[in-house]
Amino acid sequence: MNTGRQLLVVDDHGEIRDLLKRFLEQHGYSVQAVRDGQAMRQHLAQQQPDLIILDLMLPGDDGLTLCRELRGQGNQVPIIMLTAVGEETDRIIGLEMGADDYLPKPFNPRELLARIKAVLRRQSTAGTAITAAEDVQQLYFDRWCLDLARRELRDEQGVTVSLSTAEFDLLRVFTQHPHRVLSRDQLLDLARGREAQAFDRAIDTLVSRLRRKLEQDSRQPSLIKTIWGGGYMLVADVRHGD
Repeated sequence: MNTGRQLLVVDDHGEIRDLLKRFLEQHGYSVQAVRDGQAMRQHLAQQQPDLIILDLMLPGDDGLTLCRELRGQGNQVPIIMLTAVGEETDRIIGLEMGADDYLPKPFNPRELLARIKAVLRRQSTAGTAITAAEDVQQLYFDRWCLDLARRELRDEQGVTVSLSTAEFDLLRVFTQHPHRVLSRDQLLDLARGREAQAFDRAIDTLVSRLRRKLEQDSRQPSLIKTIWGGGYMLVADVRHGD
């Protein structure tokens, strides 16, 4: 069955590119595979995929550099990063750069398929499900507006602040549960679901990224507070708007 979804695989290992292309096409995806960042840029200049599978170790610009470049350009295409086993620091940095998920090599292609489905499902349904359930289009807190329909964050001047899919999902959870302590497990359940591997440090990383975008001083956060031994809490009042 054709999913109608287009994927871009960026990996310098020819056998891995060919394997992933064949496997994912068998499961209904349209797949393009390239070997490095230059080829990725050329492809993106012609068309925008629904998701990028990006290897960390590439000739020329590595995956972290490419991920940071895309997010710096405001491109929020979901990214699943492939990393070598044991490179926890690189995985955390990848999440900081804006990657939506990661998968260590070697991996089972079926696990990658499950991650792809989970990321695409979160992207397409997170905002619409909430809006349908609560008939809420916008959430206002402090000097910010979180637009659930557009999946955008805007400041009081109406300037849009870029959020990755994972950042948006986490901020949505905070704004729906203000003044409530949420543990890492609760945040994972509410924001990402158990489709994604539980990885506590990922939540810490996402919170740090949100603080840098929301707070006047991310080193002394006043909106998202750390509750020692408990988790995190949004301390701002939240009001609904149409």
